[in-house]
Amino acid sequence: MPLLLLKDLPRYECLLQAAKLFPELDPSACEVFLHLLRTGDEAFRVTEEHFHARGLSQGRFTVLMLLCDKTCGRSHTFTPAQLAEIAGVTRATMTGLVDTLERDGMVVRTPDPADRRQITLQLTADGISFLNEILPEHFRRIASLASVLSEKERRTLVRLLGKIATRAADQFPTATSASSPGAAAPEGGPSAKARPEASAKPRAASVLKAAARRRRPASAPRSRAA
Repeated sequence: MPLLLLKDLPRYECLLQAAKLFPELDPSACEVFLHLLRTGDEAFRVTEEHFHARGLSQGRFTVLMLLCDKTCGRSHTFTPAQLAEIAGVTRATMTGLVDTLERDGMVVRTPDPADRRQITLQLTADGISFLNEILPEHFRRIASLASVLSEKERRTLVRLLGKIATRAADQFPTATSASSPGAAAPEGGPSAKARPEASAKPRAASVLKAAARRRRPASAPRSRAA
């Protein structure tokens, strides 16, 4: 499902109008955010189409790639719990992904020789062969997307995206990191999840969509707030 459910992004002038109703709305920040979501959707679509044609999901692909030793084309060995931790998903989610890969003969579960109560996971020969088939096209698509940027622009983009990712992690930690020992509690205490701002999000989205429909003429000057 797309992250951004908008066919057309609102023009900057529309964001300026919306900011009059919501003083917290920073027009240029919102513009960056919307373009970030749209670009993420497009990048996801490009890879998803390729995976779908091969009967693969993003989750299943991630498991295959985590198990693959890219330096020698062989398989790593992990427990399901280790894979879940690396992928940042629950153990139940990882179990479901592994079940389908095992059913398709790409992954095998084997008892850990050191502790037979533990199960380890490895790629099968079919799993490695499948990756060797799909990865060239996958990498071609990635290279094609980035081909419009120079090496300097790519490094700049990585740096800027890294700043946003770091800010998100610092200011809005996930529930797991927020509940870990020593983690700071969200502003407002345990009841922060029920803050009124959360219920205002649908209204804000409706205002932006309405503003997009009331677009100004294309000749209108692009003026940014000081």
